[in-house]
Amino acid sequence: TEDEIILFEREMKEFWTKLKNIYGTEQINQTLALRDSCKESIKALSEKWSKKLKEEDLMIDKIQEYSNEILQQSQHIPEKQEHLTEIKSNLNQEEDQKKDLTDSIQELKEELMKKKEIISSKNKATKERVERLCKSKVLFEERLGLEIRRIHNEQLQFIFRHIDHKDPDKPYVFTLSINEQGDYEVTSCTPPLDCIAEFQLKVRETNNFSAFVANIRKAFTALSYK
Repeated sequence: TEDEIILFEREMKEFWTKLKNIYGTEQINQTLALRDSCKESIKALSEKWSKKLKEEDLMIDKIQEYSNEILQQSQHIPEKQEHLTEIKSNLNQEEDQKKDLTDSIQELKEELMKKKEIISSKNKATKERVERLCKSKVLFEERLGLEIRRIHNEQLQFIFRHIDHKDPDKPYVFTLSINEQGDYEVTSCTPPLDCIAEFQLKVRETNNFSAFVANIRKAFTALSYK
């Protein structure tokens, strides 16, 4: 009640009056100042520790967040390692394929060079043989009544006349080439001779071309008498 409050305030005043009389005003003021100072120190310390606790809570949350992130990353490590292993394996396979391809290309280049050398050598040999045959043209014409013509694809056409005594101008013709193996090959014969294959085989064995031409002329002569 209001009376009780008034009574309480009166008692407090009396208490402070007696306290001042006993200890003195200055000492009380010092005590109060010390009390206030302690309150301020406690308040400042409380605020400091409160702030520090909040910072530590934030740090703990951050550490927990980092820990969760590391855990998630560590869970993906086996998968990434497996993927990396697969990539390395693919790279190794590609390197092997590249090496195989490079070796194959090199082998093809070497094979092509060899084939070019062989073809060049054969072409050279063929041209030399044709040239030798052409140089023999005059001799064959004088002795065998033979005309030699160079036609398409480096072939030579041999035309015999003065064989048929009834028709001296009648031509007896065979065409000769040099095949890929470098052998003489009769590609046509008019009129046909049954023995042409035998003559062809013999000239390949002996390389006696003059005898080959002479034998064909003899066969044409014998045919004219039939």
